[in-house]
Order: sequence, then C-alpha cells, then structure tokens
Amino acid sequence: MSTVTPESTPEERDAADAVYAALLARVGEAQPQPRLDATRRAVELLGDPHRAAPVIHLTGTNGKTSTSRMIESILRAQGLRTGLMTSPHLVRFTERIRIDGEPIADEAVARIWEEILPVLGLVDAELEGRGEVPLTYFEALTVLAFAAFADAPVDVVVLEVGMGGEWDSTNVADGQVAVITPIAIDHAERLGRTIAEIARTKSGIIKPGAAVVTAFQAPEALEVLHEVADAREASVAVEGGAFAVLDSRVAVGGQLVSVRGLAGEYRDLALPLYGRHQSENAALAIAAVESFLGGTVRLADDVLEAGLGAATSPGRLHPVSVDPTVLVDAAHNPHGAAALIEALGEYFDFDELVIVLGVLGDKDATGIVRALEPTGARFLATQSESDRAIPAGELAASVAAVVGPDRVDVVERLDDALDDARDWAARGEKRGVLVTGSITLVGDAIAIADDRGWSDR
Repeated sequence: MSTVTPESTPEERDAADAVYAALLARVGEAQPQPRLDATRRAVELLGDPHRAAPVIHLTGTNGKTSTSRMIESILRAQGLRTGLMTSPHLVRFTERIRIDGEPIADEAVARIWEEILPVLGLVDAELEGRGEVPLTYFEALTVLAFAAFADAPVDVVVLEVGMGGEWDSTNVADGQVAVITPIAIDHAERLGRTIAEIARTKSGIIKPGAAVVTAFQAPEALEVLHEVADAREASVAVEGGAFAVLDSRVAVGGQLVSVRGLAGEYRDLALPLYGRHQSENAALAIAAVESFLGGTVRLADDVLEAGLGAATSPGRLHPVSVDPTVLVDAAHNPHGAAALIEALGEYFDFDELVIVLGVLGDKDATGIVRALEPTGARFLATQSESDRAIPAGELAASVAAVVGPDRVDVVERLDDALDDARDWAARGEKRGVLVTGSITLVGDAIAIADDRGWSDR
C-alpha cells in the first residue's frame, strides 16, 4: 500500500493528529534519553525495519535539514525511491517522515502507528520495570519512521539525527555514509562545552567501514572526526580537500553553483536557495550521494540539475509574503544567525529591516542577537507557542542589553508582531521583515502566513 496520498479525509487527518497527541504525551524532545537500547529493542521486535534499506546518516550543528533534503532530492532524481526523516517539523509532524519527497500520508501514519503500538507498549513496560523512562517522543517517532520506510518500501533512507549522534535514537541504524555538517556550540548542556566534546558525540554515527563526508570544520572537530574514523576503518572526505565549492553566483530565485565533487566537476547548477552556506550544503550533498553510489562515478548532469533544481528548504530564508517582503529563517544559534545575515546582505537589498525575534530558553539568545545586531534592524521581541519559549519581555531585556533599548519593542503575540512589522514595512521603500530565532517561531509564522494567504497576494 502506498504511504503517500495527495489528500486526506477529515477522518484521516484526525487519526494522524491523534498519533501526534500520543507522541506528545511521552517525554519530550527537550529531554532526550542518552540511550540506544530502548529504540533497538523496539525495532528488533518489529523485525528490524531499520535494516530494510541502506542509510545515509547526517549529524552536525547547522545545515542538517537543508543538506538532507538536497541529498534526498538528488537520489530521487537518480531514480531511487527515498525515505527521509528530518527534525523538527515546522507545521505538522508528518513533515518529518517523507516518502519520495512527500510527507507521509495521514492514513499511513495512523495505520502504521496502530501496527507498532503493541510493541511500543511492550518496550514501555520493560523500561518501567527497570525503573527507566518509557520510550520518549523522539524514540517512538524514530521507530514509526523506520516502520514507515519498510512499509513503503524505499530504496534508501536519508536520516537526520535528532540531537548529537552517539546516543541519538536514529543511531540504531548503520549508515553506510556518515555526513557531518558544520559543528558549533549548541545543546552544550547535553553534547559538551567545547567543539571537540561535541564532535566526539556527533562522531558516534560513524560506523565501521563507512564513508565519512564532512563539511569544513574547526581543527579540533576535524581531529576528533579523523581519530574516530581511523579507529573504525572509515574513509574521510573533507570539504576544501576532497570536494569543494568552486563558484557561487547570485541568480534569480537563488544562485548558480559550481562544485568539484569526489568524482568530477559540475558547473553552473541552479540552486533555488539563498546563501553561501547553501552552496556548501549542496557540495556536501553531492559528495554524499557520490559516496553512496561508490565514490568513483561522476553523477549525470541532468540528475544534478533536476535534483538540486527541485530542492527546497522551508523555513530557511524563504519569503512568506512578497508585498511587503517577509522572510523567515530558522536560525536558532549564533553560527546559524551569522550565516543568515551574510546571506541576507548578499541576496536582498533592504534599506531598513525589522526583526521579529523569538528564542527558546535553552538557546544562546545573547549570541544570536549579537550576530543579528550589525543589520541595524529594529527588533520586535515576541514568543512562539512553545512552552520552552523565552517570555517576550525577558527576551526584550536581553536584546536591549546588546543593541540598546531604543531598538527593541515587546509584542507578546506573534500574530500581532507580524501585523506590526508588515504595517511598518508597507509604509516605506525597500523595507523588509525578518522572522527568526527559533524553529518553533518560524513554524508558527508560516502557519499564520498560510492562514492569511500572504503568499497569494
């Protein structure tokens, strides 16, 4: 039975929403359990669906989702049936599990959930019997994704970690290609306080004999990756050496990218995404697909043109309103915010900017604001619907400490902040609105924009 359908009935949508409610009733993603045995037990009882197709596994700090989506799009253009798991979602949780580029159908997610529920209950009981926390939201979601990919079935799975790598529940799978996007400080309380410590945790996805494809990294991160790869007899291809971006030029709707891959050069590829960091993500994606296919055969030009040309990355510097221009970007740490601002200056020509900002409590709000400060923008401090969001007033104080009180206002509700920002932008020439600071804020903003039909005007 196909796991993708073009539309759902109200009953099917309600059934899928019930699955999401059941997931939310479990321990949340903000409290991951550093263990693999629980997820491994569940998939073993289900007949090892995590082994039903080869896996390309991705970790890193920034760029994971964009790179994952590019890899999946290239593989699909290659003629393979794909499964893609990314985290987190922007609007609906079914976005996280994709079959052949489309979110899993509501009917399928409800049906497969019912099929795996007895196993989840059994594992929950075993864990509780040992005094442990039952399967968490993300552990159960990972099991659901593997079951969906086996049910489809797919030819290849592109798998993005939820957090870290070593003990992330996705790591029950054995990726034949391990892809490492840029590593920076994030989730320090769980992953480590230094780049080297975080790299050590993320390197846990490197399996014996795997091909490792990594973005350019800080020396201390690269040293760890090489050490782990050597110990596991895995090959390592590093951006800037084995593969590289040769050229990136601004073009209508994105950029033209030229890449030296592992098996050849690819010139003037249209990439409908903004920012030098996206061209680097594209180079990483190309090298990952080359590695998956053996590493020695050049990809066909038409495959790459189709794959990258169809690549999307919702919530990553894309407009949800054109008149006036409202851009959303899910930058949620200083490294991501710095890349955002570099791309903003290269691809957009605003004379004035207002930033609608919302940040979660476990993030470096001050570091994010420092990265955004050089824009000279005025800030509207607000908050998403997440219970982890920093209250708008508290966030405004953090912003004011960096940019001064004259450049920040508090708007408690996001919809009001968006209305205020759009009204301001509409009253002047070359004014823009940027919504950023957390993935949950961007998801809420996209939902509001869709509901109000801004992109259709």
